[in-house]
Amino acid sequence: MSAAEGQAFADFVTELTKTTQELGPFDKEKSRRALGIVENVLTSPRLRWLMGMDRQLTQRENVFHEKLDEGRYRELMRGVVENEYQKALLLDALGDGPLSVREMASATGLPVYTVSMRLGELEKSGRADLHSYEGKTPRFLKVAA
Repeated sequence: MSAAEGQAFADFVTELTKTTQELGPFDKEKSRRALGIVENVLTSPRLRWLMGMDRQLTQRENVFHEKLDEGRYRELMRGVVENEYQKALLLDALGDGPLSVREMASATGLPVYTVSMRLGELEKSGRADLHSYEGKTPRFLKVAA
């Protein structure tokens, strides 16, 4: 937010504070795994790049001389956050050892198709790899960073 949006910022902080107070005390130990997943999402290069391009994409223009309206940018941002969150969930599950696609789906609550799509992205980026086969079922493992 800019300095001209002081009231909007104050309203946002007030709303966030109220919501936080309604949730009650936060147990960091109980939420350690979830916090690690959120941290992975927030530090992903793809999300950080998109956040850094906010003004370029919405106020100026992209390389094709196009601008995104704020709604389209927010929609794009939500999609990227969802995608990165799903990959972070899978990496977290794979940290426990080799898993099949169905086991990952069960562990994360994601549909099998979504697991397959995100797993392919993780393999392409070198963050997950085929570990072994159990019969005809492939099992995957998180690749150490």
